[in-house]
Amino acid sequence: MCGIYGVFRFDAKPVEAATLARMGQSIAHRGPDDRGQYTDGNCGIGMTRLAIIDPAGGQQPISNHDDTNWVVCNGEIYNFRELREELIRAGYRFKTHSDTEVILHLYDALGDGFVERLEGMFDFALWDSKRRRLLIGRDQLGVKPLYLYRSAQMIAFATEAKALLTLPEVSVDIDRSVLVDYLHLGYVSAPQSLFKGITKLPPATLLEIDANGIEDRRYWRLPDAIDTQRSEQDWIAAIHEAIEQAVHKQMVSDVPIGAFLSGGVDSSAVVAFMARHSKQPIRTYAIGFEGGKAEALYNELPYARQVARQFGTEHREIVVRPDVVDLLPKLIWHMDEPIADSASITTYLVSKFAREDVKVILSGVGGDELFGGYRRYLGDHYLARLERFPAPLVRAASNVVQRLPSDRHGRLSNLSRLAREFLGSMDLTPDERYRRYVQVMSRERARQTISGLVNEGPDSLGAAFADAPSNDAVARLFAVDAASQLPGDLLMLTDKTSMAVSLECRVPLLDQKLVELAATIPASLKIKGGQPKYLMKEALKSLLPQEILHRPKRGFGTPMGAWLKGSLAGSMNSLLSRQSVERRGLLQPDAVQALVADHQASRIDGTDALLALMNLEIWCRVFLDRQSQEAVSSELLEKAA
Repeated sequence: MCGIYGVFRFDAKPVEAATLARMGQSIAHRGPDDRGQYTDGNCGIGMTRLAIIDPAGGQQPISNHDDTNWVVCNGEIYNFRELREELIRAGYRFKTHSDTEVILHLYDALGDGFVERLEGMFDFALWDSKRRRLLIGRDQLGVKPLYLYRSAQMIAFATEAKALLTLPEVSVDIDRSVLVDYLHLGYVSAPQSLFKGITKLPPATLLEIDANGIEDRRYWRLPDAIDTQRSEQDWIAAIHEAIEQAVHKQMVSDVPIGAFLSGGVDSSAVVAFMARHSKQPIRTYAIGFEGGKAEALYNELPYARQVARQFGTEHREIVVRPDVVDLLPKLIWHMDEPIADSASITTYLVSKFAREDVKVILSGVGGDELFGGYRRYLGDHYLARLERFPAPLVRAASNVVQRLPSDRHGRLSNLSRLAREFLGSMDLTPDERYRRYVQVMSRERARQTISGLVNEGPDSLGAAFADAPSNDAVARLFAVDAASQLPGDLLMLTDKTSMAVSLECRVPLLDQKLVELAATIPASLKIKGGQPKYLMKEALKSLLPQEILHRPKRGFGTPMGAWLKGSLAGSMNSLLSRQSVERRGLLQPDAVQALVADHQASRIDGTDALLALMNLEIWCRVFLDRQSQEAVSSELLEKAA
């Protein structure tokens, strides 16, 4: 695990070592153990390393036997042992025990098709000095991020955008054309970024770069054929085995390893299989919040303790009341881009806590996408049940619900919020109904919120739907998730917040083979009788108790909406004041003030929309205004007081 970076110049000018050194220094937090770089005329590559596999011998960049090919890689290649044995039998000799060296010899053996054999989470850059070309690739699901800057003179890449900002050719500015999409979804989806002139490499993409230009190709896609031949029992056995193999495979490490444990189905399954394949007790880490009723809704510690006791883990807990005002500027800097997901706070805090003991952590991210765990996957099921009632009665109920308070931090008000979302979308198409479930604000409201809108920009969710299969309703939604929210939100924040404290976070439920298996499960089994994750829960019945398998679902976030009405109200009002909004010139002050008022009065649950706006302003102060994180935090703390 590390951060990688580099430059290829089309104008044949040499890449200076000092340029690479500045890029590496900006992301030193990703790899405090080692740093290396290599230059060859118009190409230079580098890395900053967190040593996980072969700590002593795995320094990068790594070269082949005659130093003609060089590679840097961020992440892990989980099938490197099998590939290594295969290559040794074919006559290749290895200088290290690092998983990264496999990439070099696989390229020698297979050419550009080598990337299709890699299973893991990674981004890499491979320099072929004989052919004078650079290959850059990103893993299948987009677990690891990679940013690009392109001009007529050069292309530069880095795991984090801030490394590109050290280049004199890159000016720091905002890309206004992505603002509608950002406010709509709460994140910026690849290939766009919020930085003007900087893009993100989409998942499962390989770039081929030489003096003639750049070619890109997508080397992997989700299967689009549903397997209707297996029986339910066959599926249960296959899923059980696939999850176990994925977890076991991702336990490979030469340094201490642990697991996040919320007590939910996904993290509990990971811990269960880790315990089965470990001779020592697994180290597990959980987080809870101090405070009142809102905080109590997010406290999953009793469930985590139950799982920890069952599997005899070395369990540690942290109970916090985070100073969010102080944290947000730091998190925005680490994430490079704003995001409307308070899970970034939770993940950062528990990562920092776990890093006291371990360098590697396993997470349950991805289980809801693979196995139909979100409420939005139940739209068709509930719509079919609703059709049993007379239409006038349904309309009357919808009118009543629309007038009820909406707030996610009270049980009744949260139920009202969910009912409002469902009843307000029942006349929409399945695609538009999904859009309404996941949006931070509607595209129409986003347009009205932006000042001087000229270019509405991309509709990344529309593009994801256009590319998704249509032969199975739930598989279609999974494909959309895999192209949008998963890499753009969940995986991005997981990578950036864990690597902020030099912790490698692995996501075994997004193992390639497990993903390919899950993509072929019929919707009728993923969600059976209206039960989310039916098949996954059946596959885990022998491992986990019923109270864990069927407990109420709770996201891995914070009671942000309640905080915005309480302890964070002063900071929010400062960031989104009419004066602040007018000075920035990006948003319509009246629209922003209306959103604040609607949330405070519980007419809507505006938590995510307000966090999107607040983080956008913090991002502007940190990156555009060049204020230090400490200065922004200090100002916000003053306003909060």
